[in-house]
Amino acid sequence: MGKQANLYSFSGVDTLAPALRAYVISCQDAGLARHGVFKVGVSGGSLPKTLAQALLTPSSGEDDQVKWGKWEIFFADERVVPLDHADSNYALLKAELLDKLPADVEQPLVHPINPDFLDDAQELADQYEQVLVRSFASRDSVKLPIFDLLLLGCGPDGHTCSLFPSHDLLREESAWVAPIEDSPKPPLRRITLTLPVVNHSVRVAFVATGAGKQGIMKEIFEEGNGLPCALVNEVTGERCSWFVDNAAVEGVSYPKRPFCL
Repeated sequence: MGKQANLYSFSGVDTLAPALRAYVISCQDAGLARHGVFKVGVSGGSLPKTLAQALLTPSSGEDDQVKWGKWEIFFADERVVPLDHADSNYALLKAELLDKLPADVEQPLVHPINPDFLDDAQELADQYEQVLVRSFASRDSVKLPIFDLLLLGCGPDGHTCSLFPSHDLLREESAWVAPIEDSPKPPLRRITLTLPVVNHSVRVAFVATGAGKQGIMKEIFEEGNGLPCALVNEVTGERCSWFVDNAAVEGVSYPKRPFCL
């Protein structure tokens, strides 16, 4: 059996954020060394706010530089809504992080969904897959896109991206991006990276905080039960890291590791 996912637990978001920053920068620098760009996928929920707390702080030196101009940002999932809608993950990331970037820094390349296709979730997913194809190479030469990092959240039911427990979409093997028309939580219509794409990423980082996550964290790490987050843990192993606060994992028996790079 391969090495297990890393579980890093912190006293609170104030101590979690600097560690997350160091981790993201290490992934960034590795991506730049590999191919001169940092390709990162992000989800919504509480993640953009935590990311902002981690990444918008002043640099402490040469090894602590967020090189925004080298970033290419994709969305791990998105709701089938206009880009300025309250449910839009793009709108959330824009408000929490992108709009707060200093005007004098080179801006990242951001890939939102194409709002021209909101009437057809399948077409919207197909169009977003083509965005990935153009960025990562043609489908003929690349079986799956390889993100340098996916930054994900964990829902109270163990879902991640818009991959929900026991949903047929968990068995999708060929598409890179797929629609979901019957999401168990609103809004019903979404698109999402598929599980093979998530599991193919160089690194995956989950961020989960709050006592409300205790029950599901215990289930993910102690039982698995085919929950989407647990499926990612099982396949990615040590390529996967969890950044959580102590409240979220109180009573969870899975071993926590001290954070170090």
